[in-house]
Amino acid sequence: MDYEVDLYLRQRWHDDRFEMSGISGPLDLNDPKLVQRIWKPEVFFANAKHAEFQYVTVPNVLVRISPSGDILYMLRLKLTFSCMMDLYRYPLDSQVCTIELASFSKTTDELQLHWFKAAPVILYENMKLPQFEIQNVNTSLCNETFHIGEYSCLKAEFNLQRSIGYHLVQSYLPTILIVVISWVSFWLDVEAIPARITLGVTTLLTISSKGAGIQGNLPPVSYVKAIDVWMGACTMFVFAALLEFTFVNYLWRKRPGTAKSPSSVLTAVPESKVAVLIPEKACNGDLAPCSLISSGTDVNPSPTDADSIKNNHKIQAKRIDQTCRIAFPMAFLAFSIAYWPYYLF
Repeated sequence: MDYEVDLYLRQRWHDDRFEMSGISGPLDLNDPKLVQRIWKPEVFFANAKHAEFQYVTVPNVLVRISPSGDILYMLRLKLTFSCMMDLYRYPLDSQVCTIELASFSKTTDELQLHWFKAAPVILYENMKLPQFEIQNVNTSLCNETFHIGEYSCLKAEFNLQRSIGYHLVQSYLPTILIVVISWVSFWLDVEAIPARITLGVTTLLTISSKGAGIQGNLPPVSYVKAIDVWMGACTMFVFAALLEFTFVNYLWRKRPGTAKSPSSVLTAVPESKVAVLIPEKACNGDLAPCSLISSGTDVNPSPTDADSIKNNHKIQAKRIDQTCRIAFPMAFLAFSIAYWPYYLF
């Protein structure tokens, strides 16, 4: 990521040649032609991609020479720096951006850079960033060695914490509401097919477009970000609610099997009584054939048993809806409890 900085660069050094120059008081020079005639440290910003010198309304440069030989060189610059960001925890991340000031042509044998002891980096008192909060600023040395020699370098590190308020309002709260709205389908009647399909498809398309909008504002990276995990989980919950309705509707509309059940075979008997034939010798010793004796047992099943077998799949469909009314919110709550502490701390 690139960021722009408008800064005042102040450099101090001592030049023995001005001790005997006869200057009675501090001498200020702001003419660029005169400034060029004075020796100055040859420094540059190592991680700057673009720089501009301020000319409005006059060249923003000042050289102050004191009678003791101390020189203050101050100029105003507008620079664009590159910051290598790790977006693994985005938008719950914190970043460290640096400004590096190094010697261009003088090695450490000729030029050594040091931070000013008292407040080396001073920030504007009421400065606010749109997406970040500056936690603190650390200064250090970053001398670098090349094949020519070792060069002096100064580094300022800005510890930035991303403000989550914008993303809560624009990303997290809308997606939570979309997921909760998809659960309304569990309270609708199973036979309300148009309403449940419309609700499921609409929430799925809405959260998909929301995720595409969020990704459009981010640079493409090769790893999964925190916002990707959140959007993926929310999309999965909405899609699972749509699949649940598909399965429930299938159970509700499922017809009983075509094979004859025992009840259908028994009801085919024309009589409600079962006839039993008793052998001839069993009729009191007479040789006359015995008559048929009815057992008096009714084999027809009760109507309530047949209805319960027929409506068993509908009862299961309603039970699935009732279970999902509790299971889905509990699963989403468990995911949130695991998500927020992991990426915040």
